[in-house]
Amino acid sequence: MRDEYGLDGAMIGRASIGNPWFFNQVKHYLQTGKKIDEPSIAERAEMAIRHLKMALEWKGDVLGVLETRRHYGTYFKGIANFKETKSRILTENDPATILQELDRVKKSFFEKELA
Repeated sequence: MRDEYGLDGAMIGRASIGNPWFFNQVKHYLQTGKKIDEPSIAERAEMAIRHLKMALEWKGDVLGVLETRRHYGTYFKGIANFKETKSRILTENDPATILQELDRVKKSFFEKELA
């Protein structure tokens, strides 16, 4: 849009919901004209773990879990065969169980990405 219409700026904040990598992706594209790779599933899981831990620290167990749920759908959007795992994460209320599940995802997919 910038190149085609000469825009000075655009609002991109909503695109970052569940995609905190978006700002770096935009910055990289504006600097180089090239897209960078999407984050791996392991990187997505690590970010979800970090996000939940920060929310728990700031909001407590109940609100921390509830307020981060809406982001998990977009963290893991488009990943094949992820429906059951996503359902477990989205319906669980115990933060420790969610963290275990996200850690399992991180390790499981990290090993697959190395293979």
